[in-house]
Amino acid sequence: MKKFSHIIARTPAKSLINGLTSANLGKPDYQKALDQHNNYIRALQQCDVDITILPASEEFPDSVFVEDVALCTPHCAIITRPGAETRRAETTLITEAINRFYPNKVEYIQAPGTVEAGDIMMVDKHFYIGLSARTNQEGAKQMIAILEKYGLSGSVVTLEKVLHLKTGLAYLEHNNLLAAGEFITKPEFQHLNIIEIPEEESYAANCIWVNERVIMPAGYPITKAKIAALGYQVIEVDTSEYRKIDGGVSCMSLRF
Repeated sequence: MKKFSHIIARTPAKSLINGLTSANLGKPDYQKALDQHNNYIRALQQCDVDITILPASEEFPDSVFVEDVALCTPHCAIITRPGAETRRAETTLITEAINRFYPNKVEYIQAPGTVEAGDIMMVDKHFYIGLSARTNQEGAKQMIAILEKYGLSGSVVTLEKVLHLKTGLAYLEHNNLLAAGEFITKPEFQHLNIIEIPEEESYAANCIWVNERVIMPAGYPITKAKIAALGYQVIEVDTSEYRKIDGGVSCMSLRF
């Protein structure tokens, strides 16, 4: 059974070069970032999904990272309330597209709750929610209450070092979990088949499963070999310019 039918992505804005970052890798090159985004979309086109590409929004440098502003589940969509204040109004940009796919099934996180969906990982009907600088306890509580209303469940995970939960984790379906750093030993994930990502390749822990393909950042041979050994078709994309603004493969699309 195919899991994802739709993808929503957003063209990167020229203002992307001023995106939020803690990476100390310099400013992104806009033209290169645009080319990389096009290649990312081409990778998704190989995955049997419909793709909706929203226009660039110069007002919001980080708006290419659509994953953070909405959580798309099989039963409802939840518009988040980003912890980064400069990103709060991005939710208004995504709402129209989300409403189109989820008529009468859109919920909202309210102040003082904050949630960025880069902190949320879906494993079957359960959603792990990372408590981070961007997602607080109140936001997680609201998120879990909404999920439960639709017959889903959620639980919180503490983060010590990373920006978002999915910075260090990727669920590849079939019980397989890529994990780096602090997540390798977290008790809440020990029931899954944990594929350990070595420290020097930790950036590659952020991958996405899309209908039996795994899209991953290019240049991480150990991780690539481990994923391929599990039987997935691996598609590599260069995300060097997005790494400079704390972004990865999962950040640039909503998959549902």
